Amino acid sequence: MAFQPTPADISVIITNAAFSRTADAEPRFVTERRITPTWTVMQLKGKLETMTGVPPGCQRLLVKVPGRPDQWADEEDRAIGDWGLAKGSEIVVHDSRPQAMRPNFTDLSSVEKYELPTETYESLSNSVLAWKKNQKLGRFDPNALSPEEYLRQQVAKDQAEIASRGITVSKRVIILPSSPPHIRRGIIRFVGPVPSIPVSGPGRELEKEGELPVELQPIWVGVELDEPTGKNDGSVNGQRYFECLEKRGAFVKPDKLEVGDFPPLDLDDDLDDLMEEI
Repeated sequence: MAFQPTPADISVIITNAAFSRTADAEPRFVTERRITPTWTVMQLKGKLETMTGVPPGCQRLLVKVPGRPDQWADEEDRAIGDWGLAKGSEIVVHDSRPQAMRPNFTDLSSVEKYELPTETYESLSNSVLAWKKNQKLGRFDPNALSPEEYLRQQVAKDQAEIASRGITVSKRVIILPSSPPHIRRGIIRFVGPVPSIPVSGPGRELEKEGELPVELQPIWVGVELDEPTGKNDGSVNGQRYFECLEKRGAFVKPDKLEVGDFPPLDLDDDLDDLMEEI
C-alpha cells in the first residue's frame, strides 16, 4: 500500500459578509485560521459556526484565491481543497437568513437591565455607601456642612473674589493659569448665576430636588475671548447669557481671573513670544 501523505493545513482568512452591500462596506468579522484541505464543505461550515454565529444550513461560502475568479463552495460533500485553497486565500461567510431573522448582538435597547433597589443597596454591608458610613465621610461626617450651608459658603466666596479682584462687566482679563504661549485674554461680558451649569459638591442634592433659589446659585463670569479657544458662544445648554462668536465664549469662576490692562492679542504678540522662546 502506497504511503499517503497528510495534506498540510493552509492558513486562510475568514470573514463575515458585511450587512451593507456598498463596495466600501467593511466585514463584521475577520480572523485567520488553519484549514485542512480534506475537510468537506459541511465539516468546515460546522467549524465556522462557532466563529461567526451563522448556522451551517444558512451559510454560503465564497472562496477567494489569489489569481483566480471568486467561487461559491456550494457542494457540501466535496473537499474544500478542491477549490484550490492556497496561502492568502479568503473564505467569506454569507448569511442566507433574512435580516430580520439574524440576531443583533450589538443592539442593547431590548436587553432588560437590572437595577438594584435603593433600599437593598443601603442594606448591604460591603458597599461603598457602607464604607462611607463607617468612615464618617461625605454626608455622614457629623461636622460636614449641609447642602444649603455649602452653597451659601460658595456664593459668599464667589462674591468676595469678585470684590477683591475688581471683576465687573467690560473689564479686560486673563484666565489663570496663563503663561506663554498659552495665554487666554478677553473681556468680561457677564457676571452672575448660570443655572445651566450643574452644581458640584453637596449642593447637587438640592439641585435634584428642584431649581435652586438665586441666593444659592454659584456665580460665574462670562468672558468673550480674543481667540477661538472657548467652548461656546455665550450660551450654555440653550440658555444665552451674552453674545459672541462661536468658541469665543467661556464661563469661569471668579478666582480663575485676573483683571488688568491686557490689550487684545495680535500677530505682533505671537512673534514676540516666539522670539522670547528662541
